[in-house]
Amino acid sequence: MSTVSTGTVTLFTLGGTIAMAGRPSGGVVPRLSGAELAAAVPALAGFALDVRDALAVPSANLTFSQLYEVAEAASRAVKAGAAGVVITQGTDTLEETAYLLDLIWPHEEPLVLTGAMRNPTLAGADGPANLLAAVRVATAPEARDLGALLVLGDEIHAARRVRKTHATSTAAFASPDTGPLGHVIEGRVRVLTRPPRLPALPTVPDAPRAAQPGAAGAPQVAQPGAPGAPRVALHTVTLDDDAAAFLPGLARTHQGLVVAACGVGHVAAELAPVLGELAIRMPVVLTSRTGAGSVLTSTYGAPGSETDLLGRGLINGGLLDPYKARVLLRVLLSGGADVQRIREEFGRRG
Repeated sequence: MSTVSTGTVTLFTLGGTIAMAGRPSGGVVPRLSGAELAAAVPALAGFALDVRDALAVPSANLTFSQLYEVAEAASRAVKAGAAGVVITQGTDTLEETAYLLDLIWPHEEPLVLTGAMRNPTLAGADGPANLLAAVRVATAPEARDLGALLVLGDEIHAARRVRKTHATSTAAFASPDTGPLGHVIEGRVRVLTRPPRLPALPTVPDAPRAAQPGAAGAPQVAQPGAPGAPRVALHTVTLDDDAAAFLPGLARTHQGLVVAACGVGHVAAELAPVLGELAIRMPVVLTSRTGAGSVLTSTYGAPGSETDLLGRGLINGGLLDPYKARVLLRVLLSGGADVQRIREEFGRRG
């Protein structure tokens, strides 16, 4: 069963593999416009598209500030009557972009992100099919009030749970803890489960960073709690690493830290007091580097265990992977949230 549009879909293009084209010197670069992307998918003729070329950059170049602007433009489109919004971008940071937009999207109308793993110069390019599926989801009543969604390979994923799990496979995106919310089957949007929707967080545009007091040449960072662009570090714990030597300095340059710990939330015993001291000066969020499953709370009790770290003031990231935890922490810090509010939001969203 195919679907036909019952309203306008606003399409924002941000570059990425889906919009790549070859060049004589070799390699591919972002070149295709939104109109060219849509023209490559004949089935999109049945949909009313409002195409807007926002950016043309690899997704690793995207910034929070740019994404806030895209979100605001998408919000204006919905207020003007769009049935839904589709955003195309590169897949490198797609899981982070989707979650950021999910945190701040206040509308019932679907906000759907998609991209491609194979560029249009390759056999079996997946961009056209992904774009068509995304547009179908954006117009589907079943997809309303689900927040931001990621649609690739005819699977519909919640932004909160999806991850890129492979560097090159067209089946790179998965939601390890929950599976997809639904599928696009013969053109029909089937939503099989509806997780509870959480309230959108306020958006505070990035402001110029203020100089941190200290020696000349100190990094330019935002003051803790001040509106702007706070720095949030991410450290992945590894076997016999030297984090205890350099992490204490983060308090001079950053306003938050996410720790991607081993297993259910474990670090080397010598690192535990360092993290505890940092937690007195900034929010430190404990997550698992594994990519699936939750940080525990009270199963293990040795120094450096989850029980020890949470007792030292670290914030439990729950089921959020380290990348999403960093996005959430930065959004909260940008809004001036204190540690208690941050702890509450991670308890609600983790």
